[in-house]
Amino acid sequence: MPANAVPTRRRLTREQRARQLLDVAWTLVGEEGTDALTLGRLAEAAGVTKPVAYDHFVTRNGLLAALYDDYDGRQTVVFHERIGRARAQLADRAAAIASGYIDCILSQGSEVQGILAALVGAPELHEVRRRYQQDFIDNCQVWLGPFAADGTVSLAGRWAILGAAETLSEGVAAGALDKTGAEAELQRLIVATVKRR
Repeated sequence: MPANAVPTRRRLTREQRARQLLDVAWTLVGEEGTDALTLGRLAEAAGVTKPVAYDHFVTRNGLLAALYDDYDGRQTVVFHERIGRARAQLADRAAAIASGYIDCILSQGSEVQGILAALVGAPELHEVRRRYQQDFIDNCQVWLGPFAADGTVSLAGRWAILGAAETLSEGVAAGALDKTGAEAELQRLIVATVKRR
Protein backbone atom coordinates (compact mmCIF):
# COMPACT_ATOMS: atom_id res chain seq x y z
CA MET A 1 0.00 0.00 0.00
CA PRO A 2 1.44 3.41 -0.88
CA ALA A 3 2.48 5.57 2.08
CA ASN A 4 -0.24 8.15 1.46
CA ALA A 5 -3.04 5.64 0.85
CA VAL A 6 -5.98 5.73 3.23
CA PRO A 7 -6.94 2.27 4.48
CA THR A 8 -10.48 1.35 3.50
CA ARG A 9 -12.88 -0.15 5.96
CA ARG A 10 -14.53 -3.39 5.02
CA ARG A 11 -18.16 -2.71 4.25
CA LEU A 12 -20.61 -4.69 6.36
CA THR A 13 -23.47 -6.60 4.81
CA ARG A 14 -26.97 -5.55 5.90
CA GLU A 15 -27.13 -8.57 8.25
CA GLN A 16 -23.71 -7.78 9.74
CA ARG A 17 -24.68 -4.14 10.26
CA ALA A 18 -27.94 -5.16 11.93
CA ARG A 19 -26.01 -7.48 14.25
CA GLN A 20 -23.54 -4.70 15.08
CA LEU A 21 -26.37 -2.28 15.83
CA LEU A 22 -28.17 -4.79 18.05
CA ASP A 23 -24.96 -5.54 19.97
CA VAL A 24 -24.35 -1.82 20.52
CA ALA A 25 -27.99 -1.36 21.54
CA TRP A 26 -27.72 -4.15 24.14
CA THR A 27 -24.60 -2.47 25.54
CA LEU A 28 -26.37 0.89 25.72
CA VAL A 29 -29.41 -0.58 27.45
CA GLY A 30 -27.14 -2.32 29.96
CA GLU A 31 -25.08 0.80 30.67
CA GLU A 32 -27.59 3.63 30.30
CA GLY A 33 -31.02 2.01 30.56
CA THR A 34 -33.85 1.65 28.09
CA ASP A 35 -35.01 5.26 28.43
CA ALA A 36 -31.70 6.49 27.00
CA LEU A 37 -31.95 4.28 23.92
CA THR A 38 -32.93 6.25 20.83
CA LEU A 39 -32.03 5.66 17.22
CA GLY A 40 -29.88 8.80 17.30
CA ARG A 41 -27.99 7.61 20.39
CA LEU A 42 -27.57 4.17 18.82
CA ALA A 43 -26.15 5.67 15.62
CA GLU A 44 -23.71 7.79 17.62
CA ALA A 45 -22.52 4.86 19.75
CA ALA A 46 -22.21 2.57 16.72
CA GLY A 47 -20.30 5.17 14.68
CA VAL A 48 -22.87 5.30 11.88
CA THR A 49 -25.15 8.01 10.56
CA LYS A 50 -28.72 8.33 11.82
CA PRO A 51 -30.18 7.25 8.46
CA VAL A 52 -28.39 3.90 8.84
CA ALA A 53 -30.07 3.25 12.20
CA TYR A 54 -33.44 4.41 10.87
CA ASP A 55 -33.07 2.24 7.78
CA HIS A 56 -32.68 -0.84 9.98
CA PHE A 57 -35.32 -0.17 12.64
CA VAL A 58 -37.53 2.71 11.36
CA THR A 59 -38.68 3.72 14.87
CA ARG A 60 -37.54 3.39 18.46
CA ASN A 61 -40.29 0.82 19.01
CA GLY A 62 -38.97 -1.05 15.98
CA LEU A 63 -35.53 -1.15 17.62
CA LEU A 64 -36.96 -2.31 20.94
CA ALA A 65 -39.00 -5.02 19.20
CA ALA A 66 -35.86 -6.14 17.32
CA LEU A 67 -34.00 -6.39 20.63
CA TYR A 68 -36.76 -8.52 22.12
CA ASP A 69 -36.79 -10.68 18.99
CA ASP A 70 -33.01 -11.05 19.24
CA TYR A 71 -33.35 -12.14 22.87
CA ASP A 72 -36.04 -14.64 21.91
CA GLY A 73 -33.85 -16.12 19.18
CA ARG A 74 -31.00 -16.68 21.62
CA GLN A 75 -33.41 -18.16 24.15
CA THR A 76 -34.69 -20.64 21.58
CA VAL A 77 -31.13 -21.78 20.85
CA VAL A 78 -30.53 -22.38 24.58
CA PHE A 79 -33.72 -24.44 24.85
CA HIS A 80 -32.87 -26.60 21.86
CA GLU A 81 -29.33 -27.20 23.14
CA ARG A 82 -30.56 -28.17 26.59
CA ILE A 83 -33.33 -30.39 25.28
CA GLY A 84 -30.80 -32.03 22.97
CA ARG A 85 -28.54 -32.85 25.93
CA ALA A 86 -31.34 -34.02 28.23
CA ARG A 87 -32.20 -37.69 28.53
CA ALA A 88 -35.46 -38.63 26.83
CA GLN A 89 -37.36 -38.72 30.12
CA LEU A 90 -40.07 -36.34 31.28
CA ALA A 91 -38.26 -35.13 34.40
CA ASP A 92 -35.10 -34.39 32.43
CA ARG A 93 -36.96 -32.53 29.68
CA ALA A 94 -38.87 -30.53 32.30
CA ALA A 95 -35.62 -29.66 34.09
CA ALA A 96 -34.04 -28.53 30.81
CA ILE A 97 -36.99 -26.26 30.05
CA ALA A 98 -37.07 -24.85 33.59
CA SER A 99 -33.35 -24.11 33.82
CA GLY A 100 -33.22 -22.82 30.25
CA TYR A 101 -36.07 -20.37 30.75
CA ILE A 102 -34.77 -18.97 34.01
CA ASP A 103 -31.15 -18.79 32.81
CA CYS A 104 -32.21 -16.87 29.71
CA ILE A 105 -34.11 -14.30 31.77
CA LEU A 106 -31.12 -13.94 34.10
CA SER A 107 -28.71 -13.56 31.18
CA GLN A 108 -30.47 -10.38 30.04
CA GLY A 109 -31.98 -9.50 33.40
CA SER A 110 -33.30 -6.00 33.73
CA GLU A 111 -32.54 -5.20 30.09
CA VAL A 112 -35.35 -7.45 28.82
CA GLN A 113 -37.75 -6.21 31.49
CA GLY A 114 -36.93 -2.61 30.54
CA ILE A 115 -37.55 -3.35 26.87
CA LEU A 116 -40.90 -4.97 27.67
CA ALA A 117 -41.89 -2.03 29.88
CA ALA A 118 -40.96 0.48 27.17
CA LEU A 119 -43.03 -1.42 24.60
CA VAL A 120 -46.18 -1.86 26.71
CA GLY A 121 -49.15 -1.13 24.49
CA ALA A 122 -47.06 -0.86 21.32
CA PRO A 123 -48.28 -2.96 18.37
CA GLU A 124 -44.67 -4.03 17.73
CA LEU A 125 -44.50 -5.70 21.15
CA HIS A 126 -47.81 -7.46 20.70
CA GLU A 127 -46.66 -9.00 17.43
CA VAL A 128 -43.21 -10.05 18.65
CA ARG A 129 -44.42 -11.33 21.99
CA ARG A 130 -47.32 -13.24 20.47
CA ARG A 131 -44.95 -14.94 18.03
CA TYR A 132 -42.60 -15.82 20.88
CA GLN A 133 -45.45 -17.24 22.96
CA GLN A 134 -46.76 -19.31 20.06
CA ASP A 135 -43.28 -20.69 19.33
CA PHE A 136 -42.80 -21.63 22.98
CA ILE A 137 -46.13 -23.42 23.36
CA ASP A 138 -45.62 -25.19 20.02
CA ASN A 139 -42.17 -26.31 21.14
CA CYS A 140 -43.58 -27.53 24.46
CA GLN A 141 -45.79 -29.91 22.50
CA VAL A 142 -42.76 -31.21 20.58
CA TRP A 143 -40.59 -31.49 23.69
CA LEU A 144 -43.21 -32.85 26.09
CA GLY A 145 -45.94 -34.43 23.96
CA PRO A 146 -44.25 -37.84 23.76
CA PHE A 147 -44.65 -38.15 27.54
CA ALA A 148 -48.35 -37.26 27.65
CA ALA A 149 -50.87 -40.10 27.89
CA ASP A 150 -52.45 -39.38 24.51
CA GLY A 151 -49.35 -37.77 22.97
CA THR A 152 -50.68 -34.25 23.45
CA VAL A 153 -50.13 -31.68 26.17
CA SER A 154 -53.29 -29.58 26.32
CA LEU A 155 -53.10 -26.09 24.91
CA ALA A 156 -54.21 -24.65 28.25
CA GLY A 157 -51.50 -26.69 29.97
CA ARG A 158 -48.82 -25.34 27.66
CA TRP A 159 -50.00 -21.77 28.30
CA ALA A 160 -49.89 -22.54 32.04
CA ILE A 161 -46.27 -23.69 31.68
CA LEU A 162 -45.41 -20.47 29.87
CA GLY A 163 -47.13 -18.31 32.50
CA ALA A 164 -45.39 -20.10 35.35
CA ALA A 165 -42.03 -19.88 33.58
CA GLU A 166 -42.41 -16.13 33.07
CA THR A 167 -43.55 -15.43 36.61
CA LEU A 168 -40.96 -17.61 38.34
CA SER A 169 -38.18 -16.17 36.16
CA GLU A 170 -39.24 -12.63 37.01
CA GLY A 171 -39.24 -13.56 40.71
CA VAL A 172 -35.69 -14.90 40.45
CA ALA A 173 -34.52 -11.86 38.46
CA ALA A 174 -36.03 -9.54 41.10
CA GLY A 175 -34.28 -11.42 43.90
CA ALA A 176 -37.59 -12.53 45.44
CA LEU A 177 -37.01 -16.22 44.68
CA ASP A 178 -34.07 -18.59 44.91
CA LYS A 179 -33.03 -19.83 41.44
CA THR A 180 -32.72 -23.48 42.47
CA GLY A 181 -36.11 -23.48 44.18
CA ALA A 182 -37.79 -21.72 41.25
CA GLU A 183 -36.32 -24.22 38.77
CA ALA A 184 -37.47 -27.16 40.90
CA GLU A 185 -40.98 -25.71 41.21
CA LEU A 186 -41.23 -25.09 37.48
CA GLN A 187 -39.98 -28.60 36.76
CA ARG A 188 -42.66 -30.05 39.10
CA LEU A 189 -45.37 -27.97 37.45
CA ILE A 190 -44.30 -29.10 33.97
CA VAL A 191 -44.28 -32.78 34.99
CA ALA A 192 -47.68 -32.49 36.68
CA THR A 193 -49.17 -30.70 33.66
CA VAL A 194 -47.92 -33.35 31.24
CA LYS A 195 -49.07 -36.26 33.44
CA ARG A 196 -52.54 -34.81 34.03
CA ARG A 197 -55.20 -36.82 32.23
